[in-house]
Amino acid sequence: MTRDLQLRVWRGDANGGDFVEYTVPVEEGEVVLDAVHRLQATQAGDLAVRWNCKAGKCGSCSAEINGMPKLMCMSRLSSFEPGETITITPMRTFPVIRDLVTDVTFNFEKAREVPAFAPATDNSGGKFRMAQVDVERSQEFRKCIECFLCQNTCHVIRDHDDNKPEFAGPRFFIRYAELDMHPLDTQDRKKMAQEEEGLGFCNITKCCTEVCPEHIKITDNGIIPMKERVVDTKYDPIVFLGAKLGRRKDTRTPVGPAVKRGGPSPIKHPAKTADGESADAEVD
Repeated sequence: MTRDLQLRVWRGDANGGDFVEYTVPVEEGEVVLDAVHRLQATQAGDLAVRWNCKAGKCGSCSAEINGMPKLMCMSRLSSFEPGETITITPMRTFPVIRDLVTDVTFNFEKAREVPAFAPATDNSGGKFRMAQVDVERSQEFRKCIECFLCQNTCHVIRDHDDNKPEFAGPRFFIRYAELDMHPLDTQDRKKMAQEEEGLGFCNITKCCTEVCPEHIKITDNGIIPMKERVVDTKYDPIVFLGAKLGRRKDTRTPVGPAVKRGGPSPIKHPAKTADGESADAEVD
């Protein structure tokens, strides 16, 4: 059954913009991304929107729908009231390129700062063997599709743009947690997560967990345990005395950023050319 849907879409670029209202025919069983595609095909051919798989696995079609960070391909039209106007805006935390497309370079730069998984070089005797129970805690975080909705909704950077250089955000805190919980990793990133990536700025409001389309318990299973591990390392008297007496051997090597901030980066992001068109430019 076909019906008319009222869409209110933000149109514009980095220089500003406004909402434009459209009436789009939709059918039963469709999602918001279907409506946006039909709008693009019939009324607004120049509408910029990022998408790829349309199956909730690529994380490309992130936006804010009626003020809530969501994937457009996973937001069913049947979940809205009949006759309700659906308002779609780009993710607020990141710079707008055009219409619903934002520049998420920040996240890829933060990803470069995470020291990679580093197992021991000696695997004699099959030391790398492990049971499923050994990786169950960290395996949850591998479900992340990098939609960056958690990054978008985190108020530490959403409301304070100046925090970005010193705050990695929830997506990368679960990456640090994943590596710290991996039984074969040989590097200790706890001090780095606290002192250089801003783990202490997180006040565990769980807003990141609420918007995760993969239902990862970002706060409860990742950030809070990581905070506890940092505290244990710095303040637990048993850990301190054990290290001093040599009865508690630290088998991991403390590490810092894989790439220093301000160094040359291979990541490109949209920039304005002399004629005002977007062009790729390297981040320095």
